[in-house]
Amino acid sequence: MSAALTAIELEGQIDEHNRLQLDDPLPAMTPGRVRVIILIPEPADLDESEWLHAAAANPAFDFLKDPSEDVYSLSDGKPFDVEG
Repeated sequence: MSAALTAIELEGQIDEHNRLQLDDPLPAMTPGRVRVIILIPEPADLDESEWLHAAAANPAFDFLKDPSEDVYSLSDGKPFDVEG
């Protein structure tokens, strides 16, 4: 059984050596072990090339590399044109 945990929210940054630097000192507390959860903001918008790279590198789509999944050819279907 683990002890009850108290949450303290502080902000900081990760430096070039991957060390966490807090903006403010920790409140007075007894020295000991802590559990740290780091929330990293995601970029506001990913461009299309970043999405495509992430999808191409994702192992969830590895099954598409199997030749038996290649069921369509360039001669299948009809061209789709959008007029606007």
